[in-house]
Amino acid sequence: MSTTPSGTDLTAPRREGRHRKRVHLGAHFPGVNSTTVWRDPRAGSQTDFSSFAHVARTAERGLMDFFFLAEGLRLREHRGRIVDLDVVGRPDTLPVLNALAAVTTHLGLAGTLNTTFNEPFELARQLATLDHLSGGRAAWNVVTSSDAFTGENFRRGGYLAHEDRYARAREVVGAVRGWWDSWADDALVADAAAGTFVRADRVAEVAARGEHVRARARGLLPRPPQGHPVLFQAGDSPQGRETAAALADAVFTVHGTLEAGQAFTADVKGRLAAHGRRPEDLKVLPGATFVLGDTPADALERARETRFLQVGPEQAVAHVEALWGRELPGLDPDGPLPASDPDPAATVTRGRVRHTTDPVATAQRWRQLQAEHGWSVRELVVEVTQRQQFVGTPEQVAAEIDLYVQADACDGFILIPSLTPTGLDEFVDRVVPLLQERGAHRTAYEGPTLRHHLGLPVPAARTVDGEAADGEQR
Repeated sequence: MSTTPSGTDLTAPRREGRHRKRVHLGAHFPGVNSTTVWRDPRAGSQTDFSSFAHVARTAERGLMDFFFLAEGLRLREHRGRIVDLDVVGRPDTLPVLNALAAVTTHLGLAGTLNTTFNEPFELARQLATLDHLSGGRAAWNVVTSSDAFTGENFRRGGYLAHEDRYARAREVVGAVRGWWDSWADDALVADAAAGTFVRADRVAEVAARGEHVRARARGLLPRPPQGHPVLFQAGDSPQGRETAAALADAVFTVHGTLEAGQAFTADVKGRLAAHGRRPEDLKVLPGATFVLGDTPADALERARETRFLQVGPEQAVAHVEALWGRELPGLDPDGPLPASDPDPAATVTRGRVRHTTDPVATAQRWRQLQAEHGWSVRELVVEVTQRQQFVGTPEQVAAEIDLYVQADACDGFILIPSLTPTGLDEFVDRVVPLLQERGAHRTAYEGPTLRHHLGLPVPAARTVDGEAADGEQR
């Protein structure tokens, strides 16, 4: 886990001048996880539009690339009760992003929408609408789910075997792109005498004929201003990496060290050539938290206080129970882990991803960490649940973020503040100017669309004379 004052080497060679890579930055609206400090009296609402607007306007003031919303489709449960220690419920993603389009001018607007539980024609219409209303600033974070618990909310249920969920995702994305491309550029005609009308011969009927998606339709809107809204993808498995290389414009990922980031970036970008793509066609953007201080020691103390506010005694016990797959009555958050092993087949938490395929091995590793460091259960959970984290003075944090990008460990970061909605303000006021001084961050927006901000190509249009991916046009 990276913390600047702990000794990260900031003296690595720097790319200068026109060869210097730009740091791409996104702003993640906190919530749907335990990152947010709910106990802080300064914490604001997760549902008031003013909170969303404050974060978005702050990000745009900092000339960031985009605003990012995660998604929660069901209230989480632990021991059969709704978890009241972190919040998943909040307004639907697309209405929030459409409203933010009216109070921002350049900022990209990225939302997470699940391919397992949504129909591709609806996604095509909704995302094209956002791209048109925002003037080409829409992005879709494509995620999957094999979670039957969440699927109970939906008509057809939601369970898909792990190997099938990426297959469905590829079919959904293919169909959506086909409908985005179904209007030729000259399909919409404005005539002074006849008014605006659509040339029927220039709007193609697109058929999706896959195992998971079967539909035939014409898109309801002209081609989006970006051609296709930007596609994000999150997933670190081999299937996830291959899906990103085939479909995505950006990857939302996690890695805790410079070396791990370099390995991930080299791997996923090394897969692009097989899909006819270039390394610059895919941006790698890990999620990262940050804590600033006037001195390194001050920053470390603030980081420790923040983490122990995020992981209280109740969260620590719940996290261990989630791994063990059962209730652990009497577990002391200030004591050791249970002596017994987890049950790999059992679960006591529903609606949260279990980020391990071998709970017994994970428990053994945690015991080793406790023995080596003398950590309590709570201290252990604080350590093992940290994201990529930048901790230091503004100068140190700017230098380390820049280092990661120039050393090809990523293309930038999706910043996750710990406080809603004002947690991003300090970064914009104190770190962004230093990144600009280093030549690593823009001093003005240079184009109107999110593809301009990220330096991504506009996908070539497949007209009524061409073919649609995963289907056909006629």
